[in-house]
Amino acid sequence: MFAEGFPLLDLTTTVEIISHDGEELTPEKVPARVNASARALLTGERVALNLLQRLSGVATLTRRFVRAIEGTNAEILDTRKTTPGLRALEKYAVRVGGGKNHRKDLGEAVLIKENHIRLAGGVSAALTAAQAAKGCARWIEIEVTNLDELRAALSGNPDVILLDNMSPSLVHQAVEQVRKQSAPNKIRTEASGGITLDNVREFADAGVDWISVGALTHSAPAVDLSFEIEPLP
Repeated sequence: MFAEGFPLLDLTTTVEIISHDGEELTPEKVPARVNASARALLTGERVALNLLQRLSGVATLTRRFVRAIEGTNAEILDTRKTTPGLRALEKYAVRVGGGKNHRKDLGEAVLIKENHIRLAGGVSAALTAAQAAKGCARWIEIEVTNLDELRAALSGNPDVILLDNMSPSLVHQAVEQVRKQSAPNKIRTEASGGITLDNVREFADAGVDWISVGALTHSAPAVDLSFEIEPLP
C-alpha cells in the first residue's frame, strides 16, 4: 500500500520492499526503497508516508496489547471505531500486529448495546427481537454492565456476552457465572471499556475470551518515519 501511488505518477517506478508486514523496525533499518522521478517522489511522498505512519502505529499498539496478555487464553480485538475511509486498512494493521478483527460492519454480527436494550424494553426483549431478525449475521452479542443484566442475558442464550466497563474482579465473577450456566453450549465472553496497557493483563487473567480495545484504531500514535530522497549516481 505504501508504494502503490508512485507508479500512478511515474510509470518507470520500481519498488524494493525490504521489511515486510509484521517485522519490527529499528532506527537503522530501511523499510523500503522507491526509484522514481523527482516529481513523482515529491508528489506522492506525503500520502505514502501518512498511510505508513498511521498503519504502523495501529500495528505497533496492537502488538503491545498482544504481548501484554501472552500466556493467557484471551485474544485482543479491534472495534468499529476506525478512521472514515480507512477501516479495511486499519483492521488489516490490527491483524499484522497480532490482534483479531471483531465485526467489520453492522451486517456481520448483531451487537446489542445499551441504547438497543433501552429501546427494546430490556435485555430479554432485545435478545428475543435479535433472534427473530438475525438473518445472515454470524452471531448475536449483547452488552451487559452488571450481574443482574448478565443473568437476564444468559436466559436468552446469546453467542457472546460483552462485559462493559466492569472491573477485573467483577469480570471474573461474570465469567465464572457464564461458565456454570452456559455449558455445554459455550457462550463467549468479551471485556471492553477502560482497558489500557496497564490493566489489560488483569482482564485477560479474569478468564474472558476476547478483549476489545477501541484505542487500537482511534488513538494509536503514528510511528515516526522519514521519507528521504537521494539522487541516483
